[in-house]
Amino acid sequence: MSDDDGDYMSDAFLNQISDVRPGMPMVKRVKDAMKREALHKEKNIQNRQKTYKEQEQESREAVLHNSISSENKGFALLQKMGYKAGQGLGKEGAGRVEPIPLNIKTDRGGIGMEEKKKRKAEEELEHHRQKVRAKQQMEKRSLEDFRGRKKYEREERQAEGDLRRSQRACEQLDSQKGISSPRESWYWPELEKNNEEDAEEEERIIVQEEDEETLTSSEKLQILTSYLRGVHFYCIWCGTTYNDEDDLDSNCPGETAADHDE
Repeated sequence: MSDDDGDYMSDAFLNQISDVRPGMPMVKRVKDAMKREALHKEKNIQNRQKTYKEQEQESREAVLHNSISSENKGFALLQKMGYKAGQGLGKEGAGRVEPIPLNIKTDRGGIGMEEKKKRKAEEELEHHRQKVRAKQQMEKRSLEDFRGRKKYEREERQAEGDLRRSQRACEQLDSQKGISSPRESWYWPELEKNNEEDAEEEERIIVQEEDEETLTSSEKLQILTSYLRGVHFYCIWCGTTYNDEDDLDSNCPGETAADHDE
């Protein structure tokens, strides 16, 4: 823009605009420019003005940074009693030197509100900690239950395998002694039932199977182990038939699989 062109924001141009004859329309961009300038001036004035709280804070800090003068009645009484500026209070001068600090309350809460808020925050924190501890204990119990179930399932699978071995050994040892039928149906391996089995035998077997359902594999193994050791002097984990009871007690580590793992 050349120097000959008019500056729409200059005082000279605005003065010219103010001389326009009544009834004549004003250029829109000139009106917008005047409006922007007015808003800008108003904003600058607002930025320069300080709020009442800011002025109060500045005044307070100025007073606090200045020493108490002899015009203060309390300070004048202290001087009459021999007090000198910078000296500690008391007969020996070992007391407080600086005034008690000023604690300005800036919120609208009543007396005791801060203590109440602090106590509430501590209670909420303690409640949160209790929830965390309860959750951790629950997770620990769940983990222990899971491990317990897995251990039980593993022991039952092992017991089922040992039980099948014991049943085969029991059938063989009973047969060698001329025993034609097991003491309990589950002492021997389960046999395939033929179509000629009579109704009475079928009913007896059903009743026995119902009773057997109350026993776990571990319990059956324990019962059958006692039978094999007491009748045949046989240990399934040693895989040996001993000569007599004394021979069995002297040379067999124990009545369980765990005894043989040690």
